[in-house]
Amino acid sequence: MTLEASVLAAARQRLAFPLDYPTLQQARAGAERVKDSMGVLKVGLELFVAEGPAAVALGSELDMAVFLDLKLHDIPATVERAVASACQLGARYLTLHAAGGPGMLEAAANRAAKEGTGLCLLAVTVLTSLDASDLQRVGVDAAPAAQAERLGKLAVECGVGGLVCSPAEVARLRQELGPRPILVTPGIRPSGSDAGDQKRVGTPTEAIHHGSSMLVVGRPVRDAADPKSAAHALACEVAEALGAGAVKSP
Repeated sequence: MTLEASVLAAARQRLAFPLDYPTLQQARAGAERVKDSMGVLKVGLELFVAEGPAAVALGSELDMAVFLDLKLHDIPATVERAVASACQLGARYLTLHAAGGPGMLEAAANRAAKEGTGLCLLAVTVLTSLDASDLQRVGVDAAPAAQAERLGKLAVECGVGGLVCSPAEVARLRQELGPRPILVTPGIRPSGSDAGDQKRVGTPTEAIHHGSSMLVVGRPVRDAADPKSAAHALACEVAEALGAGAVKSP
């Protein structure tokens, strides 16, 4: 049986595609290949530094939400002003490091609320490229899961609307924080995919079942022989994980 359009549309909004390209032209081409199945564009440092606000404008051009992944980490006043700028650009989501501390987190959350554009701040807990030995080398003795939980609770207490966490931590954070925070999980790899430089990964089905709100999936789609088909297969897997049933390819 095929999925109803509304079910696939719901799955589409749970999928973010990273625009990890060096130019706006390449980013637009990549986004156009997946836009029917993935509803959020993640604009990271590489593209934003190269192209600036034009990269964020791709969202309105292609009718996709924009996840501006700048991982802000600075003094409160600087981050507050950056949040205001992101609101004016029309971003739907914006990342900042939970490790920036309560003053920075509260200033950012208050400014986002004041601007009233619907921007959702997402606090990064522990990068998915880090494991316990990496944390020890920067002076953190806690395990990644414990550190993610500590930072996640701090961010939510400071008014931040969501978190970025690995598939390994999402179940615990959902249990601890309840249904309200948006939990975004990078490091998503369909079964059989190469983990690449990610050290704490999971499948789309696992992440959804453990309480993830949004999945970030890049290389398995971008580097596929047919990115459009890969994106559709991913959306179908997410829909099935949400309880939609069996799917056939279009």
